[in-house]
Amino acid sequence: MKAKNCLIFGGSGQIGRNLIRKLTKNNYRVTVVTRNIHQKSYIIKTQANAGYINIVEANIFDEDIIRNLFEEADICINLIGILFEKKRGSTFKNIHSILPSLLSKLAKEYKLKHFIHLSALGINDSVDSDYAKSKLEGEENVLKNFPTAIILRPSVVYSVDDNFTTNFMTLLNRLPIFPLYYGGKTKFSPIHCSDLTDTIYHIISNNIHSKIIECVGPEILSIKEILEKLQILIGKKTILLPMPLFVAKLSASLFEMLPNPLLTRDQLKLLKYNNIKSGKYKTNLDIGIPSVRNFDHEVKKYCHMWREGGQFSTDKYLSET
Repeated sequence: MKAKNCLIFGGSGQIGRNLIRKLTKNNYRVTVVTRNIHQKSYIIKTQANAGYINIVEANIFDEDIIRNLFEEADICINLIGILFEKKRGSTFKNIHSILPSLLSKLAKEYKLKHFIHLSALGINDSVDSDYAKSKLEGEENVLKNFPTAIILRPSVVYSVDDNFTTNFMTLLNRLPIFPLYYGGKTKFSPIHCSDLTDTIYHIISNNIHSKIIECVGPEILSIKEILEKLQILIGKKTILLPMPLFVAKLSASLFEMLPNPLLTRDQLKLLKYNNIKSGKYKTNLDIGIPSVRNFDHEVKKYCHMWREGGQFSTDKYLSET
């Protein structure tokens, strides 16, 4: 069978790397577009089967350059997204709306078989968030340009390579008190990165089109429950303290001065809304790919990096007896 050519934007993140491993293992040739090949190539190349990966350095907004990449592609997958805005073009509007519009337009022009776009869960409810507005606008642009596109809306995605559980465990390991926003009641349905990429691979290999799919894990957990589970896993007893909204807004304003803020005012708005399936769209379970990875079980595989004593902590083995 002739290898299918898959063009991926956003291949150096946790989802992209996991997906590259899965695709190249199954006879897909993958081209990954990156803005800095010297910084990212070693991360990407080590994920793929030899001979099945090609890395191209390009300005993702330069249509003349990326246009050529669509000529050989059968499938385009857009995984690019940001959680906070930066200067020099990394705005929600550019990344979540203008870029998906450009990519889906080229995918339609070159008659690609699939266009898969990664969006986010809960954006219909988060009407006061600039992040959510840009994600919705991006979905609209994609479906306008490529009506048979697949839109994936995952809840929070976790793995050893994430910026979710790993950041939380770092903070819980260092801070005596950890703030809870909105009382820690916001609900999530964490999905493991491998379950999400299983869904993407299933969509490609089974020729599924024209759907918005909500990608969720097997559990619904509040942010407080997630933090409590992480505390147990790393053996810490940080105080989880509810924070008044005005203090949260002030701290978010201060965090925004950092190059990589822990929290922004826009993210604080998102935390008002639950991040679980809506019931309005099909889920990964509905298309035949249930999430099989349990949050506690998966995080336990790598949480030792945050435990006192690390992998060889005696507490680790005592807790398992």
